[in-house]
Amino acid sequence: MTLKIGIIGGSGIADAGFFTEIDKINLDTPYGKPSGSFIKGEYEGVEIYFLNRHGAGHTIPPHKVNYRANIWGMKELGVSILLCPSAVGSLKEEYEPAQICITDQFIDFTRGRDLTFFDGPKVAHLSIADPMCGSLRKLLIDECEKQSLAHHKKGTYVTIAGPRFSTKAESHMFRNFADIIGMTLVPECQLARELGLCYANIAMITDYDVWKDKPVNIEEVIKTMKNNVGKIQSLLQGVIPRLAELDNCNCKATALDSEM
Repeated sequence: MTLKIGIIGGSGIADAGFFTEIDKINLDTPYGKPSGSFIKGEYEGVEIYFLNRHGAGHTIPPHKVNYRANIWGMKELGVSILLCPSAVGSLKEEYEPAQICITDQFIDFTRGRDLTFFDGPKVAHLSIADPMCGSLRKLLIDECEKQSLAHHKKGTYVTIAGPRFSTKAESHMFRNFADIIGMTLVPECQLARELGLCYANIAMITDYDVWKDKPVNIEEVIKTMKNNVGKIQSLLQGVIPRLAELDNCNCKATALDSEM
């Protein structure tokens, strides 16, 4: 069976330039249209499907992304592994801008998003104590070390609703519970688990959040993102040919197994 890898790129990863493009596929799903075309490609013999999370030209804000359509589309295309880079701010001094974090946990502070495929009449309660694929995370960490990329082996990502950034009070509160902050991990991660996909978030740290008494500067964020794009592409290029090594994991134990 051909291994199919999905990449859902966030800010700054809105291109598929590191692999050979073969086709563009437009899908309709039971949950509406995805963020855009799925770009089918190939790298080192691995079939890849790339989706721009925010649409062409970054026209879809984080609270308007159709996460269910995006994940459903990947599943429909036969993808079994999802590598999902995203831009984040830092809530801790040691999580420095331009570093990478291989996220292991999340806290959900979003609101008004469609969080599940099980809105009824089917009901399922998904165990998500460890939301990321541990085996996939280990491969990414190993590749970061192999390439000497500055990284953190774990981090708790608090997902806020957006599109605004935090107030100082919110930022100081989040520091008590999380290491990084962003707007897109939830519900993307948990939807992938519901469909039994191996999922990993590769967080690109762009700046310190406002707790450091310095307002978020979009120009600095964009500059850091552009510098990080090369690191993320290098990481993906290194890890994709190794994905056949992926050990058995529990990701395929979907919410369907817990259906009421």
